[in-house]
Amino acid sequence: MATTALATTDDFRVFPATHARFGDVRTMVGPKNPTSSVCWCLSHRVPASLNRELAGAERADFVEALTRKRTKPGVLAYDGDEVVGWAAVASRAELPFARSTKIPHVDDQDAWSVWCIRVRPGHRGRGISHVLLEGAVAYAVQRGAPVVEGYPVDNRGEKVDLTMAYVGTRAVFEAAGFALAMRTEATSAGFPRVIMRRDA
Repeated sequence: MATTALATTDDFRVFPATHARFGDVRTMVGPKNPTSSVCWCLSHRVPASLNRELAGAERADFVEALTRKRTKPGVLAYDGDEVVGWAAVASRAELPFARSTKIPHVDDQDAWSVWCIRVRPGHRGRGISHVLLEGAVAYAVQRGAPVVEGYPVDNRGEKVDLTMAYVGTRAVFEAAGFALAMRTEATSAGFPRVIMRRDA
């Protein structure tokens, strides 16, 4: 699995979610019950109808197939050999966000989206979301993205429910060099969502 890290800190390294790392993808986004029809980070990757159709092991198979493609479905953060984080990243044109009315397009550029950031329990508060975001941007740039955007909550320092925290916060994106591009009509966990952008 030797490959150059997309982003590094003294403690963490970020790599693309290749097929060889599919077990780590499962650790980060697979449900505890393999027959469950939830997560696998598909709710914003595929149309709602397909997300409902994919059940149990079909969801795992779908994501495994994504890891075999030339463009990987996201990036993984590691503390040594232990996977500790995941960020989903893809061209917005390939996602349901392409047709979203609540999260509008800023302009006609082929923006890439980072819409899910997850850190394993027991590892939060260590800056992993920051290095994940850097790695996701680096991967998008490698794949030709002219601009990268996210849709975090603008929570103004208030606590965000952990089940909805995957969208990220405005402060995390600002720390990674993103700037506010647009406010939206979308909300998450009771907070307004904004479009944050960073040029490649």
